[in-house]
Amino acid sequence: MLEIKNLVVQIEDNRILNGLNLTVNDGEVAAIMGPNGSGKSTLSYVIAGKEDYEVLDGEILLDGHNVLEMAADERAAAGIFLAFQYPLEIPGVGTMTFLKACLNAQRKARGESEISTPDFIRKVNAAADKLEINKEMLKRALNVGFSGGEKKRMEILQMALLEPKFCVLDETDSGLDIDALRIVSEGVNALRAQGRSFLVITHYQRLLNYIVPDTVHVMSKGQIVKTGGKELALELEASGYAEYRTSEAA
Repeated sequence: MLEIKNLVVQIEDNRILNGLNLTVNDGEVAAIMGPNGSGKSTLSYVIAGKEDYEVLDGEILLDGHNVLEMAADERAAAGIFLAFQYPLEIPGVGTMTFLKACLNAQRKARGESEISTPDFIRKVNAAADKLEINKEMLKRALNVGFSGGEKKRMEILQMALLEPKFCVLDETDSGLDIDALRIVSEGVNALRAQGRSFLVITHYQRLLNYIVPDTVHVMSKGQIVKTGGKELALELEASGYAEYRTSEAA
């Protein structure tokens, strides 16, 4: 379970999160929606451990342990995964080399032995087939020359390999056409499990047609201001964010 208590965050003296409280239970898919500037992406970065943000108050507890006391790599080893809105291209770093290094780094942090090359290749190929990832993509530098949909599929492939406990999807639907959205969503849905939770951040209800949430939270001015079931997303789609609009920047 992830529990956020009274989280207050700023960057360059600009307050972004203002006493945010949020609980995501084991096996739950929680969606966060809200207008631009409400702090959604900031929340995802702070959970993952991005260094630019100053935490003034609060806790982020993963199974009772305060992850704010951990470095980003320690949070990843503890089971936190962030799928970026705009995945980075890394020229010169082969995709398979990157995937194996990530997997073995986490295994080492947990006191496990490195995965053998044959087992790693079988694991990658099985996950890639489910996500309709062309094997040629795996031979290229990470995300270099990939389309938006290919980059997002690569993020979900990483998630499938690392098997995290808590997955944050930061506007995963951004830049995806209908086919890519379906494939990525099916990859996410295949990973839904009692011991794995998701925090899905999105502006639009359409993603939640594919990844159906258990809970929907509305975020505004750095706080959760309303919580409901999946029907809340439909209400927001119909009425918009006018009553939650803020000019603050995330």
